[in-house]
Amino acid sequence: MELRQLSYFVAVAEELHFGRAAAKVRIAQPALSNHVQALERELGCPLFIRSTRRVELTRAGVIFYERCVGILSEIDLSAEITRAVAGKTIRQIRIGTVYPATTGVLPAFLAKIARKYPDIRIHISSGNTGKINLGFIRPVENIGSLRFSSIAHERYLLAVARTNRLAEQAEIAIDDLRSEKIIAFNRKNLSFTERYFNEKFEEYDLTRNIAYSCDDTYSLVSLVSAGLGIGFAPEWTEGLPNRAFELKAVRGIDFRIGLGVAWNKEDPTASRDDIVDIARSLARPGR
Repeated sequence: MELRQLSYFVAVAEELHFGRAAAKVRIAQPALSNHVQALERELGCPLFIRSTRRVELTRAGVIFYERCVGILSEIDLSAEITRAVAGKTIRQIRIGTVYPATTGVLPAFLAKIARKYPDIRIHISSGNTGKINLGFIRPVENIGSLRFSSIAHERYLLAVARTNRLAEQAEIAIDDLRSEKIIAFNRKNLSFTERYFNEKFEEYDLTRNIAYSCDDTYSLVSLVSAGLGIGFAPEWTEGLPNRAFELKAVRGIDFRIGLGVAWNKEDPTASRDDIVDIARSLARPGR
């Protein structure tokens, strides 16, 4: 079993088309098919279900794909770490993001990285999944080799449709919310933001008002704009084009959620002072 065979298999698994995969890895389609068949013979099981109309992964193929991605990613990361230890120029950096919370800071970070390292390859993944060198995440503790540096605190305000009675009020109190339907975050994995608002709604006795839920900020403001309820949205949503909602402060409520960067101190790529300093330079005073 050769590493190039694993990369060929991954290409087919991602494209689910031998022709496109062959073009992606730049070999002839018959040669690609031969490599995949050799893998299947060595493993003793089919990795794909082939038909004249489509290509699908078998259950074994799904598991093998996940393992191959991890192996190839680890090899790439090992090569970058070795180069960093030897003092060589960084060739690639993998950045994890919490989308869309990083909308306000990520472009500035990428611009500074590009100026500092014009030849660097940048890979961005949403949700901080897979192998990353630096992640924009919600607050975490420094545990083991994990390091975190805060760069901002997002302020969340009450989003109300312009047709909602609350949009006309000069001042909104907590009691004004008790007759409203609330839209809350409810994600596949209990996120920091979801936990934060669950606790706050419980604290202010608003849990019973939750009528709708969604995965992300854009969905929340869409539900608000449709007049289905109210919800707490980050302050940056005020700049969204063609918005049909207003952001209002609620007397006695100050919701703020932290955002920062995390890295592994044992990863020379991320732990280089210049990379971390660029991320820290994005800190927004008073936010």
